[in-house]
Amino acid sequence: MFRLIPGMQVRWLEASYVILDLVGLEKVVLRHVSNGGTVVAPTSELKQDSTNTESARQDFVSIPDADWNEAWKRFELIRPLLEMGVNQRTLADVQNVAKSAKKNYVTIYRWLKNYEQSGRVSSLLRRERSDVQGRRLPIETEAIIDEVIKDHHLTLQRRSISETCVEIQRRCREAAIKSPHPNSIRKRIQQISDKELMSKRIGHKAARERFKPIEGSFPNADFPLAVVQIDHTPVDLIIVDDKDRLPIGRPYLTIAIDSFSRMISGFYLSLEAPGALSAGLCISHSIMTKEVWLAKHEISTPWPIWGKMRKIYVDNAKEFRGAMLERACNEHGIILEHRPKGLPNYGGHVERAFRTFMAKTHTIAGTTFSNVETKGDYDSEALASMTFDEFERWFTIFIVQVYHQRAHSGISDIPPIKLYEQAILGTAERPGIGSPMPVDDEDKLRLDFMPFVERTIQEYGVLIDNIRYYSDVLRMWIHARDTSNIKLKRKFIFARDPRDISVVYFLDPNTRTYAPVPYRDSSHPPMSIWELRAVLSRLDDEGVQLDEDIIFDGLRRMREIEMMAIAKTSAAKKARRNAQRRKHWSKEKKNTAPETSTQTGFTNSAVAKADYPENQLQPYDDIQEAM
Repeated sequence: MFRLIPGMQVRWLEASYVILDLVGLEKVVLRHVSNGGTVVAPTSELKQDSTNTESARQDFVSIPDADWNEAWKRFELIRPLLEMGVNQRTLADVQNVAKSAKKNYVTIYRWLKNYEQSGRVSSLLRRERSDVQGRRLPIETEAIIDEVIKDHHLTLQRRSISETCVEIQRRCREAAIKSPHPNSIRKRIQQISDKELMSKRIGHKAARERFKPIEGSFPNADFPLAVVQIDHTPVDLIIVDDKDRLPIGRPYLTIAIDSFSRMISGFYLSLEAPGALSAGLCISHSIMTKEVWLAKHEISTPWPIWGKMRKIYVDNAKEFRGAMLERACNEHGIILEHRPKGLPNYGGHVERAFRTFMAKTHTIAGTTFSNVETKGDYDSEALASMTFDEFERWFTIFIVQVYHQRAHSGISDIPPIKLYEQAILGTAERPGIGSPMPVDDEDKLRLDFMPFVERTIQEYGVLIDNIRYYSDVLRMWIHARDTSNIKLKRKFIFARDPRDISVVYFLDPNTRTYAPVPYRDSSHPPMSIWELRAVLSRLDDEGVQLDEDIIFDGLRRMREIEMMAIAKTSAAKKARRNAQRRKHWSKEKKNTAPETSTQTGFTNSAVAKADYPENQLQPYDDIQEAM
């Protein structure tokens, strides 16, 4: 997991810089590697420096706190000397720093050299002793100790440590080897985790109950993006179409939540039932920076969470078990883990978030509420008023301006944005772990998490679902042979966005980049995978032999039927509106009928006609006709 921390070398605007400091979650102070100039840059625009990949591979989270704190103190100590530069600082400057730290000036020079060569704070870490946690006893003795601990001590018999020591000594005497000191055996047993001891000596169930996550925690979610939980749910809201604002149904929501901070790292809304596409787009949205998304929805509040997570935690639904997610997670070094069966508490964070979101949607006109009893006589469809895009913007605002800013009881009544900031930037008591590295190629990331197919490449290009695609980028791979079996043709990966399959994306096995490959016949119109399936289903019912022309002719006919249906529906709605207007006018006319004069018995209209006989006064009769 790549992280941005002070001392790391990065690239910004095609130049190399070293990070001096993090200014909040969205900005960093950089020093130019060549000229030493300093600038403030957006964190989301930084890229990994290919000339310094060694530092990027360091997993700073795995470093023990004590060691990291010590390395950080050393960095803070030599920071003034680093800012001076090699040509400006003198021996006296180094000696003054060494005196204040009660170190030899040679040590300070060594720290400066290590840091300037690597550009990494981790280069200042204390070197580990080679014999730490080492085992110095003879191999035969070690084997007896391990065997007795396993078969004698870690059993439901719960024998004491003293009894275990006696048994080890007895077996050593029988084997004619020197017995280890009891303290060595005690230390070895002390190294066994409490969970394993309880599991072996008391039982798995007791250990699971004793060491299960407490409320507000999650296994191994010790820092931001260590574990991200993902799940789907239908939204308790009816939305309307953009044109006529008529009800079109409930959308589905997929969210990704950071288990450590409770920050929502990404989401995806769809009118289609959840599937691999929903999961993939939610994950890519979670990893990507959010500036473009926020600008699209005209939102100025920051959403400063991005970067690759260490682990994605999902349930056992089929959309989370497909080849696409597994391949994409492997490509990006992400662990995909499924919830253990029978342990529903492991998905608690995302489920609690759903309950919070749905409770908020119950305040919107058109809500379906959570159940029929709560809904009562409420007419959700009649009161629906929000379009898909409007709800997407509403939900984004709720996340960044309400959910992230509000204190959460599960994290000690701290707002998620505050806890996330403390972990990234650090506090007075503990240094931060640094900001996640933004991905270099967001387009590739998005395609990696799209559904894909594997196909061979022929002279005409590639055939996917009876549709031919071609681009010159495929030319060199025509009839390519499988590298592991030359008797077989090689299959290549083609990713595609189900919402528009007029273009597929060829993953070049050499460069690991995607190239667009359009329809071979460019006259064909774009369509979605759902339209294609509907066409194929209809043609199958008709017993038609499939080919590309028939498929697109079927698409054309189905769209014509759809347009005619829309036109008829629109005409019917217009007729209903006109009828409603006539009914309304008739009611108004009845309510404003002329009153009868109580004195003369004439109506007001009759009086008007008597006072102003027909044709007595013509409109515009004062205007003379031009000759």
